[in-house]
Amino acid sequence: MANPGVDGLMPYQPGKPTEELERELGISDIVKLASNENPLGLSPRARQAIEAATAELCRYPDANGYYLKQKLAQKLNCDSDQITLGNGSNEVLEILFRTFVGIGDEVIFDAHAFIVYQLLTQSCGATAVKTAAKEWGHDLDAMLAAVTERTKLICIANPNNPTGTFLAPRQLAEFMARVPERVLVVLDEAYYEYLKADQRADSIGWLTQYPNLMVSRTFSKAYGLAGLRVGYLVASTDITDLLNRVREPFNNNSLALAAAEAVLDDADYLAEGIALNEREMARLLAYFDQRGIRYIPSVANFITIEVGAAGEIYDALLKKGVIVRPIAGYGMPSHLRVSIGLESENSRFMDALDEILA
Repeated sequence: MANPGVDGLMPYQPGKPTEELERELGISDIVKLASNENPLGLSPRARQAIEAATAELCRYPDANGYYLKQKLAQKLNCDSDQITLGNGSNEVLEILFRTFVGIGDEVIFDAHAFIVYQLLTQSCGATAVKTAAKEWGHDLDAMLAAVTERTKLICIANPNNPTGTFLAPRQLAEFMARVPERVLVVLDEAYYEYLKADQRADSIGWLTQYPNLMVSRTFSKAYGLAGLRVGYLVASTDITDLLNRVREPFNNNSLALAAAEAVLDDADYLAEGIALNEREMARLLAYFDQRGIRYIPSVANFITIEVGAAGEIYDALLKKGVIVRPIAGYGMPSHLRVSIGLESENSRFMDALDEILA
């Protein structure tokens, strides 16, 4: 009785929760480096905003997220009517697919792109067109060559998850200039904040030139609100109007809206998280170089390593209380994705891996 696209669909597999590992193996003091979360914990300003917002939890949240959208519009230099809020960026992507993608359409994405693109394409009854990767990253020429009359959408994650690769602004600008106007493009920038200034494309600014472009971002990574689920998509007002016809009412809860609004003002928290990520990334890379472990250079808050029998090493790490992310489902059975944690967490991982590889 299910819709055709749902038949055979495999559920998204998130990183293993610490509570699940505790139940399975009866161990504690677990280090989770599986889901690319901010290891600093909650922003102090976000915590204060959440505490203040609890007084009104008997009321429905603001269905339009007015104040958060106003603050985002000011920060991004766009109109608030261009912003669609979601329960994480996953939901705004789902809203986008539900609005535009249907049976008979084709959706283009990279062979090692975020797996949600595949799940959403299949659930909509559309056809996935996977292009071969180029040095583990997007091959934009291959994507353009794959466009047909049936192409509805191209998905580009920049930086890409799970490989950590990125496309320079010039590459993206040249790509957008060549994409047919009838083809929609979503630029998924979940890890945008981790890019250095010269690596960041003016993707929001490009919206005036390319009405077929959409940009999605999230508060789950650098802003440390993964548990509250706040994402957003910026597009033309015409596209945003259509998306908001599909968006569920009250899809962001009151605590999430308050925390997201507050954390946008916590520049110190954001800077501390980025500095920690750069420092600990360098330490992990030095360790991998010393051990002769191959890795894919990353500009995000994780690093993907090649370890051969990845499934076996993943299981061995679990037994030592360290959770990383196997990515065989991304066509990378020999790799593990490792989130950048606190200094102590990364040390636990390196010590555990040393013991396994000894």
